Amino acid sequence: LYFSAQEGILFFYHIKGLQYEMKTCADILQPITSLIFSPDYTVLLLITDQGTVYTYKPAHSGEAVKLLDTCSSCFLAADFLTPGNKYCVSVTISGEVQVWFLEDGTCLSKLNLDIEVHI
Repeated sequence: LYFSAQEGILFFYHIKGLQYEMKTCADILQPITSLIFSPDYTVLLLITDQGTVYTYKPAHSGEAVKLLDTCSSCFLAADFLTPGNKYCVSVTISGEVQVWFLEDGTCLSKLNLDIEVHI
């Protein structure tokens, strides 16, 4: 079970029967608003309240890596493009939809909806 705290810390609870163990996985210093697993559960997207998107690979137990940072508008939501886990799509509050290459954060395509987006 992965969850985040208001302080921007990603936690993992390993639960087995009535026993559990808690582990701190990453501290990104910004409150996390969304956690989204890739379809094959190898990558976890972390979206902050300031619009930054991080990737975390549970099997590697490393730090979260900043993938996308706010530009002119905060990222409101992001998700993986399936099948696979090479690309993600994001939408900003200003209505810009973008497709990203997850390996290096390259923006591959963008479309402006010309409307403010709310969730």
